[in-house]
Amino acid sequence: MAFIEKNRARPFFCYLPLNTPHSPMQVPEANYAKFAQFQPALKATDPAQEDLAMTRAALAMVENIDGNVGRLLARLKGLGLEDDTVVVFFCDNGPNSWRWNGGMKGRKGAVDEGGIRSPLLVRWPGRIAAGQMIPQIAGAIDLLPTLSALAGVPMGAAKPLDGRSLAPLLLRQKVDWADRMIFSLQAKRISVRTQTHRLDPTGKLFDMRNDPGQTKDVAALEPELAGRLRAAAEAWGREVLPLVGPDDRPYPVGHSKMTYLPARDGVGSGEVKRSNTAPNSSYFTNWTKTTDRIQWDIEVAQAGEYEAVMHYTAAAAGSIVELSCGAGRLEFSIGEAHNPPLFGMKEDRHDRGPESYAKDFKPLRLGTIQLAAGRGALTLRAIKVAGTEVADVRYLILTRRAG
Repeated sequence: MAFIEKNRARPFFCYLPLNTPHSPMQVPEANYAKFAQFQPALKATDPAQEDLAMTRAALAMVENIDGNVGRLLARLKGLGLEDDTVVVFFCDNGPNSWRWNGGMKGRKGAVDEGGIRSPLLVRWPGRIAAGQMIPQIAGAIDLLPTLSALAGVPMGAAKPLDGRSLAPLLLRQKVDWADRMIFSLQAKRISVRTQTHRLDPTGKLFDMRNDPGQTKDVAALEPELAGRLRAAAEAWGREVLPLVGPDDRPYPVGHSKMTYLPARDGVGSGEVKRSNTAPNSSYFTNWTKTTDRIQWDIEVAQAGEYEAVMHYTAAAAGSIVELSCGAGRLEFSIGEAHNPPLFGMKEDRHDRGPESYAKDFKPLRLGTIQLAAGRGALTLRAIKVAGTEVADVRYLILTRRAG
């Protein structure tokens, strides 16, 4: 909201990626109290699969989102920007646990309707009529051309897009809207959605108008359509699947003055492991040996001298560590122990399983390192281990020095 107020006199783009509803299931008491004993009338298609505690926490998170979105809309109105601002609200996938999903099949991670379909709300007072429902199917690939059209920003013709602008539909303009196929991919499983049907990864065909729960395979009743969609899925897979796999792109350094290198984007070897099963919101831990390594695959845009800072915790002081990349290297000592406790357990509304808890990491200035332009491995290794572990590492920060 401060960003919007600061930029109120000029065009702005504000992307607000909320991280809920999602595990860890933590939500303010003011929201949770309403749902702590809630008995939902609408439940998962198979109620036996539903974890009610998880559902209650998720609903409380949605309530929290609603309140904060309301604050944002009120600020736009108070600043006199309501009629000049397009607000888009959307989600990335279906629910992350078994709960009511509109009768659709599947949840997050599935390429059935319940794993893919999510709300898309667009608000532009005075231009987009309130309360209208757009029946044509759409996907995330349509957001860029749609927002560009609504904002009057030319797209250019440098790269063709798979998405379509939904502006004519939103603005109730007459347009010849041809049927389309939207493809979804998860773990090499492909599904295809048309306006009326969905083909699942096994080749089964479902009539989404009459069977949104995907309970009856109609491929035998509509063999021509089933064959056409299977052929389309195979062709799309031949084009796309060779591009799917480990992401080999390096982490860019030096385009801006300061670059954060989170543990999420590094790789540990030897005994080093992540605190989390998923890389996001994790830190490196179990750094116990001089043969262990923590590395970031980086590409330096501008050669020069960079100041390095490491955010760490360590049970004991005295470990000596080297940071290197190509010919550039620096050596530093962890001169102060910093071993804070983990926190967050009391705020959990549901067991978080293998997800790690947080702790307060401390910045340690390592010194300066000379980095050559180009790609290389930025590496942390211990020369001496004090105690049983070197340190836990949340991230490195590289700041390009002037000159």
